[in-house]
Amino acid sequence: MTRKLPIFYSAILLTAVNLLLRFVGTSFQVFLSGRIGAEGIGLLQLVLSVCSMAMVAGMAGIRTATMYLTAEEVGRKRPSRLIWVLSGCTRYSIVASTAVAILVYCFAPEIASSWIGHPEVEDSIRLFSVFLPVNCLCGVMVGYFTGVNRIGTLAIVEVIEQFFTMLCTISLLTLWAGHDTIKACHSVILGSGLGSGLTLISLVILRVREKAPDSPRHSVAGKLRQTAIPLAFADNLRTGISTVENLMVPKRLARFQGIASPLAAFGTICGMVFPILTFPMAILYGLTELLIPELARCNAAGSTSRIHYLVKKSLRIGLLFGTLCSCVLFLLAEPLCQKLYNSAEAGRYLKWFAPLAIMLYCDGVTDAMIKGLGQQKASVRYNIFTNFMDVILLYLLLPRYGIVGYFISFTVTHVINFLLSLRRLLKITDLDIPFSIPLRALLAAFLTVLLTHLAPSPFMKAGMGIPALLALLFIMGVVRRDDCHWLLQLVNRKDRPQ
Repeated sequence: MTRKLPIFYSAILLTAVNLLLRFVGTSFQVFLSGRIGAEGIGLLQLVLSVCSMAMVAGMAGIRTATMYLTAEEVGRKRPSRLIWVLSGCTRYSIVASTAVAILVYCFAPEIASSWIGHPEVEDSIRLFSVFLPVNCLCGVMVGYFTGVNRIGTLAIVEVIEQFFTMLCTISLLTLWAGHDTIKACHSVILGSGLGSGLTLISLVILRVREKAPDSPRHSVAGKLRQTAIPLAFADNLRTGISTVENLMVPKRLARFQGIASPLAAFGTICGMVFPILTFPMAILYGLTELLIPELARCNAAGSTSRIHYLVKKSLRIGLLFGTLCSCVLFLLAEPLCQKLYNSAEAGRYLKWFAPLAIMLYCDGVTDAMIKGLGQQKASVRYNIFTNFMDVILLYLLLPRYGIVGYFISFTVTHVINFLLSLRRLLKITDLDIPFSIPLRALLAAFLTVLLTHLAPSPFMKAGMGIPALLALLFIMGVVRRDDCHWLLQLVNRKDRPQ
């Protein structure tokens, strides 16, 4: 087996890879919006939303379950059982994904006409169902390689997959689809399916080449029932509610008099604004992806001090990074969207959502930590509750307030979800985090925007704002000298707490 990296260097590697992939994906989104427009992006988002629901149903919680069970066996120093974990998870995935794929294929006409309202996307949905088992088995293998901390291997495969997917998709768009929205949907789904197939083949070959130790048969059915099935039920419910929400938005927006094209407005928010809003999250992706198996290993080994260390540092990283990204996105929102999409409307919406980056990034880190500590059920409960609340708020607010109602609903539900997750994390770890720190970070961000308000251009505002924010965070005690010392220790690989 290849040499494993420490969590810091694994996170750095995953961060670099995901940043590259996110950049490529965002660039592709810009390319696609230029070919099919905001309405086409809106229709594609509806199709992908239904496909996402089918994917979650077919995955049936197995990716996270594979990662968790694998990391648990590694933490308990029982590598010989890994072959049985992977075997059980694979069989589970084949049965679940095939059943869902058959249902999606058979009901594709009803999904296209009744749910999405565009019968012409029926073939795209059926095409997705063909690749669904491949996508789900790919999730099993990714969960396994993450759980055993083979991050370098996984990173290389993911980069190859992304570029292969982009090559296939862009070739189809250029040579066949043109500016046709329906053909563009076919191209995106086919390119993604071919990329997943390449990843699955590559990871299976790499796994077969491992020298697995002999082990008596060990059943994981009981643990799968306890881990995957609750996750599957909750994920399906949560994703189903989320899909209902996405399908409902254009229809409820159509009742608001101030919007000429509800589908275009939906496409602007979900297909233009959100990719930019979440793009910097790629920097934190490596950390969140590794926290689940790392905390699972620490929890299995009973390493309380290591858990406390990771929780405190991860929350601080999420807060500081979210604050920095929030300021930059707010200051650059309008010129950035004008440059990328030639859309002043997207820039205005991004300016609304940018301040929420602080909370969204912290929530991503918090959610990963409570999952790593075995609190998947609590995480799912919070997500289902807030998604259900989101549907109710959107149903009531969209016809009266339009996009403003969407923003209000998004803000309220995400704040509640974050507070519930954070409260759970602090309770199970018995930690006490001073809430004066996030308040000071918010104040520093607000003062930064005020101080840079008179700069002649947005890019000068950002150039002045970043050093001003860092200085204010240091002055207000949000960033301390021991944080800088800690970072230097990580880079030099000295005195890293275990």
